[in-house]
Amino acid sequence: MSRRTDPARRLRRALLWLLAIAVVAAYAFPFLYLLLTSLKPATDAIAVPPTVLPHRITLDNYITAVNRQGVRASFINSVTTATLATVISLVLAIPAAWGITRYRTRAGRLMLAGSLLVRMAPAVAIGVPLVGILGAVHLIDTPTGLALAQTTIALPLSIWLLASFFESVPPEIEEAALVDGCSRPRALVSVILPVVAGGTAVTAIFAFLASWNEFLFALLLTSIKAQTTPLAIANLQSQFGLDWGPMTALAALYSLPAVVLTLLLQRRIVAGLSLGAVKG
Repeated sequence: MSRRTDPARRLRRALLWLLAIAVVAAYAFPFLYLLLTSLKPATDAIAVPPTVLPHRITLDNYITAVNRQGVRASFINSVTTATLATVISLVLAIPAAWGITRYRTRAGRLMLAGSLLVRMAPAVAIGVPLVGILGAVHLIDTPTGLALAQTTIALPLSIWLLASFFESVPPEIEEAALVDGCSRPRALVSVILPVVAGGTAVTAIFAFLASWNEFLFALLLTSIKAQTTPLAIANLQSQFGLDWGPMTALAALYSLPAVVLTLLLQRRIVAGLSLGAVKG
């Protein structure tokens, strides 16, 4: 019987591997094409019909992109804004998610549902009022103002993720810390957060990426001083149209921090996702 089932199992496993490879290839191909285009000479980048592989590899597009006026400043703005938005989101989301999961009040459940509704709202519905609000306090075209705007995207997601991770922490851990003389804030910081460190890392990455990839708020709330790299990429144009070579080169460079951050925190991500999947 086992001899009959072994070939069937191997066949199913091979089919699953082929399906996984096909899915990964489908998702990876656009990014691979982006990288290959960034290494093409200017004439090959705009060739019709386009070619996937470059006939000659060159780094001219990267040199041109980095030396464009405002590109380096936009990268610094992106790092500053994404870091501020991530820190603000975590500082607000950690006590909010902990209070919702531990006290289990009706108001807490409504707050959790409300955060989801805010996350589902179109960004333009939030961005237009923010233009007037941040303009009134003179935070237009500043990294701080843009970070506060992007927090409206990262914060609801952070609350939902952290609530699922805190839900898996047994209440007895906090009770033991309280018996030992810890206050609730100290128990949260010293005892609970180390337990859900993986989940916090996952939340931080998602909050950072939500701000890192944001375009609409940057378009509405910045002009020159706080312009981020997505806007700089969109503005890479020549007299003949879009400058595809430098655009793809800058896009490839802009994706590196997110890739490196994910790889460095890979173990934390796996541990955090596993923590969120265990209840009790």
